Amino acid sequence: MRPEFASPSSSSSSSADRRLNALVRHLATASMVSQTAVAFSPTSGFHGDSVFSHVVRAPEDPILGVTVAYNKDPSPVKLNLGVGAYRTEEGKPLVLNVVRKAEQMLLNDKSRVKEYLPIVGIAEFNKLSAKLIFGADSPAIRENRVTTVQCLSGTGSLRVGAEFLARHYHQKTIYIPQPTWGNHPKVFTLAGLSVKTYRYYDPTTRGMNFQGLLEDLGSAPSGSIVLLHACAHNPTGVDPTLQQWEQIRQLMRSKALLPFFDSAYQGFASGNLDEDAQSIRMFVADGGECFVAQSYAKNMGLYGERVGALSVVCRAANVASKVESQLKLVIRPMFSNPPIHGASIVVTILKDSNMFNEWTIELKAMADRIISMRKQLFDALRARGTPGDWSHIIKQIGMFTFTGLNSKQVEFMTREYHIYMTSDGRISMAGLSSKTVPHLADAIHAAVTRMS
Repeated sequence: MRPEFASPSSSSSSSADRRLNALVRHLATASMVSQTAVAFSPTSGFHGDSVFSHVVRAPEDPILGVTVAYNKDPSPVKLNLGVGAYRTEEGKPLVLNVVRKAEQMLLNDKSRVKEYLPIVGIAEFNKLSAKLIFGADSPAIRENRVTTVQCLSGTGSLRVGAEFLARHYHQKTIYIPQPTWGNHPKVFTLAGLSVKTYRYYDPTTRGMNFQGLLEDLGSAPSGSIVLLHACAHNPTGVDPTLQQWEQIRQLMRSKALLPFFDSAYQGFASGNLDEDAQSIRMFVADGGECFVAQSYAKNMGLYGERVGALSVVCRAANVASKVESQLKLVIRPMFSNPPIHGASIVVTILKDSNMFNEWTIELKAMADRIISMRKQLFDALRARGTPGDWSHIIKQIGMFTFTGLNSKQVEFMTREYHIYMTSDGRISMAGLSSKTVPHLADAIHAAVTRMS
């Protein structure tokens, strides 16, 4: 009997089935692998909790948060006296005419490019900034004992200086005035310094607690860093007299305390650039060392351009050169190099005598308007018979006034009069106008008489 053989059609069918079954098994395996991959893929978390779910919502910045609340208020009489930015009599932001001219000149210069700046910024900007703050005849500049680097306005200048000190200075403690600008303790702490305070303001007189200042600095460890507001102290508006500055200088030099000046308002306080730099120049004249953070936000109205400089005055030129080399190592990983536009505006104005003179005229006009607002508010409160002595309003100087109002009174004024300010009672005089002074005076009068 012949053996049975499968027909050709039967054989090919069986082979096809085997291939089909193998393909099904392969697809099933691939599907399982794919599902497993999806289960562990980074995007699979989109259907569950975020890896940042634990993050706590941060509170609003106490200063910038005032503007956030102000913007949400629909009241037509609302008034923002929180943020330190100059406003015109019409309540509008101001771009100085000389700044517009400088920008037009830069725009018309077709040779200008947008290349990276060196780490320390524009050399001419640094030279002119040092000359502006220390004076054209400064011996420190003449002897090449100053190194100046371009930074991101005053805040960036403070941070760069603080990080340098944290790395290279033997004392890691900085004494700051009580009170001071709210960002100071954060900047110095994050830079690696330990922050302590010295007495500065006397709430009973709404003036300076000079004796407390001398006592606290006198008891500070030798070599400690001391933050000093060059002029127009923020938030109090209370400055030492020249005689008091001299006492502070003598005390600090006798204890080898290192001065770190914050100069945010040169020319903006008194209307005179040299007068507002006197405190710094007193310390430089004695041949000692100091740090100076400089900002063009207020005095040129370049708030959003973030233009500033850090200067370090050393005892010798070779030391200043070494300090600059280390400042570069701080700046490079922080912001690499500074922006070009705002600093170019400053250079254009400072190097041209006609534009410089035009700037000083506009600067004095801003300062004079703020001084006028102080007098108008003082007169309005006196006319209303508001309880208390309000003479501190005209004695204080610069953009801010420390009114002496408490947090409950501030809350009352916001709720009832739609006036916004920081809870410590600080108001920006630059945010006032002749039209809004009566509204503020009414609010203060009501707060003092009803919420005392």
